[in-house]
This record gives sequence, structure tokens and C-alpha cells, in this order.
Amino acid sequence: MEDITPMLTAAEREKAMSALLGKQADDIPDIDLDNLDDLLNALSHEELEELNGDFDPDNSLLPPSQRSRNQTDKEATGPFSRQHLLTFLEKQAKTEKDWEQNKSYVKESKGKKFVAKEQERTTVNEDDTAMETEWDEILVSASEEELVDLAAVLGFHSMLTQTQYYASLRDETVHEGGFTGAAKAQELKLVPDEAPNTTDIEESIKQLKANDPKVKVLNLNNLKNVSIDKLCEVCEALKDNTSCIHFHLAGVAASDRVGKTLAEALAVNKTLKTVNVESNFLSPEIILELVKAVNVNQSVIELRVSNQKPEVLGNKVEMAISKLLQENKTLLRFGVTFEYADARIRTNERLKQNFDDLRKKRVGK
Repeated sequence: MEDITPMLTAAEREKAMSALLGKQADDIPDIDLDNLDDLLNALSHEELEELNGDFDPDNSLLPPSQRSRNQTDKEATGPFSRQHLLTFLEKQAKTEKDWEQNKSYVKESKGKKFVAKEQERTTVNEDDTAMETEWDEILVSASEEELVDLAAVLGFHSMLTQTQYYASLRDETVHEGGFTGAAKAQELKLVPDEAPNTTDIEESIKQLKANDPKVKVLNLNNLKNVSIDKLCEVCEALKDNTSCIHFHLAGVAASDRVGKTLAEALAVNKTLKTVNVESNFLSPEIILELVKAVNVNQSVIELRVSNQKPEVLGNKVEMAISKLLQENKTLLRFGVTFEYADARIRTNERLKQNFDDLRKKRVGK
């Protein structure tokens, strides 16, 4: 028999001893660890092969070929080829028969089947004698519409639809469809469209330049297809005009060029009281210029510049506007949207102070 004991290290010898103790514990009650070689010599060739194949050194850096013995008896078929291996496995899977089922499938239900407990029925009157009242005959003979009215009066709103509920609050008829009726949406009231603005801008420019006293209010809101040059010409005509008091130029797609011309006119004009340029394309810098122009003469009491194409003014512009308004003593209404609370609070406080000063002046204080 071939001697394979020299291949064992000290750690492997301890493992072998543990295996021997586990295998022959019943046969060998006392084993001397110094006679390990004699124990290994007593094993057969097959037992030594099996024992030597189970050992694995603790050094995990070694490749598997060096950590354990080769236990394959077949000859090598050549170098490793992944494609050749996949082809072989696929061919073997197609030719190999499926495993036979040892036991056919049978649907089984394990455990106890859940059975709901019957709820105990409670009876209001244990005796068979029912109490009769004078309302029983009235309720039995009442129609469903009358019962709906009665439910609304008694406040049983959970039995009514939303339409019936609100109708009961307004003391209207609430028996629409009875208790099974469906709530219907309120019919929309048709509101006629606003008539288009038919103001002649050419005639308005002539009246402004001629300082016509009839033109107290100039409303150019929502005019269609008006060029920027015409709008600038209207603003230029306001510089020398002393009759126009309210000027409205909202929703005409006015650009910064129009806003700059209007700011120049506000710095000169002392008659305008209301200026509305909402819903245009004015930039935050032009809005700041309009506020500066209003502060020159301080004759404007209402200025509206909100809903421009650049919706956000920015913190720098908002704080600059609120600082300018602190110097204005006559402005009462200022239509603008502030993002920051600091500028909004400062502006509101200034406008309230202007209203209070106007009240004191009116009462003579």
C-alpha cells in the first residue's frame, strides 16, 4: 500500500485525529496521540484516500488545484472553452429526458378552514308587543318626496344628496329623485363676452396732442394689432397733456421701449392720477423706472404694474421699489406682486401711512 502519511501537516494530523476519534470512538475507547502514525498505518488505502481528500489548508490565497488533491479520474479534453462548454450543455439539455415525477400533484388544503362566527342579533323589544303611535299611519302613507322634505327639516343630511342638502338650507324644494336621486351639478350661467375695445388710437393721439379737455379717461386696454411705435407715440403725447387723469394701457403687449417712454412722461406730467400697465412685457428694471418717475411729482395715487411676462422681480428690485415708496407721500394703491415678505410689508406700511395722512388731512388734523 502506498504511503501517503508524509503529505499531512501538523494541522492536518489534528483533523485526521478528530476524524478518527469521531469514526472509531466506539471501537477505541483510549487513543494515544503520540501513536498517530500507527493509527494511520492501520487504515486501508481507500480510507486514507478519503481522509486525504477532505483536507483543505487555511491559506485561501492558494488556488484550488494546490489546496486539494485532484479527484477526477477522467483524462483532460483540452483547454477550457466557454463556447464549447455552453454548446455541450445545451445539447445535453435537449437530449436528456425530464425527471419523472415521483408523485402526481394533488391539491391539498392544510389547516382548518376559517368559518366566520355568526353575529348575535339584538332585539329592541323582547316582547312581541309593538308600541303604536299616532305618527305611524302618517309615515306609512307619506310619499318618498314628503319623507325627503321631512329628513331635511329634521337635519338628517346624510340621507340627502348634496343638491337636496343645499336646497334645504335655502328653503327650496328638496325632493329631486327621492332618497335614490343623484346629485346634479348646478347649471352654468352664461356670461356674455366683454365687448372688444373700439377706441381709435389715431384719434386718441390727436386728442392728447391737442389737449382736448373731454379726454379725462383714456382706455386702451386689450387693443389688438397695435404697433410699438403707436404706443410710444401715445406715451409721448402724455408729456404735455394736462387734461387726461386716468390712463389705462393693459394687455397690449407693451415692451420695455414703451415703458421707458411712459416713465419719461410720468416724470413731466403732473395731471395723471391713475396709471395701469398690467399684463404686458415690462422688465423689472422698467418697473423700477416707473416708480422713480412717479416719485418726481408725486401726483399719481394709483399705479398698477402686476402680471408682467417676467413674473419674478427679484430681491434687489423689490427692495429698491420698497425703498423708493418710503419717499412717496401720495400713492394710495400700488398693484404689484412681491415675492419677499420684507418688501411687501414695508410697502403695505407705507400705503397705510399715506391713507392715514389723507384721512387726517380730510378731518382737518
